[in-house]
Amino acid sequence: MTTEMTMPRRGAGAGGLRLRTAIAAAFVLARLKPGRLRRVLAGCARGARPASYAETLEVLEAVVTTSRRCAGRYGCLPRSVAVALACRMSGVWPDWCAGVRAAPPFSPHAWVQAGGRTVGEQAEPADLRPLMVVTADGGGPGGHGSGDEGRG
Repeated sequence: MTTEMTMPRRGAGAGGLRLRTAIAAAFVLARLKPGRLRRVLAGCARGARPASYAETLEVLEAVVTTSRRCAGRYGCLPRSVAVALACRMSGVWPDWCAGVRAAPPFSPHAWVQAGGRTVGEQAEPADLRPLMVVTADGGGPGGHGSGDEGRG
């Protein structure tokens, strides 16, 4: 047996270079003001086809397997951005959402949806209230007028 047969190739699998790049970019983008983040993601989403639930779930699992920070309780924003960016590298885009949990504990939250369903969320969809949504066409409900359009 050769080494090539027993060792996974670098860049392949869950922790591939493209995935790690999407995760690194997500941590940078997560520091942007909300309006600017929405505009950047809307630009990334243009020209993509909508992601299926299965595609999005597979990418989400790869992201949380690769990054402990994304998998953590407070990693929702970089996790959701990383999933969206990694999906985009395959030509698809899930609905990226940022909003609030409408049930206790009330808190800001970011997540992705595909096929009208939240992906990888423990909260019930009725408990999540999106304030910004970026869809595959680069827009979406709540995507405009986020309050800081002129700043950032």
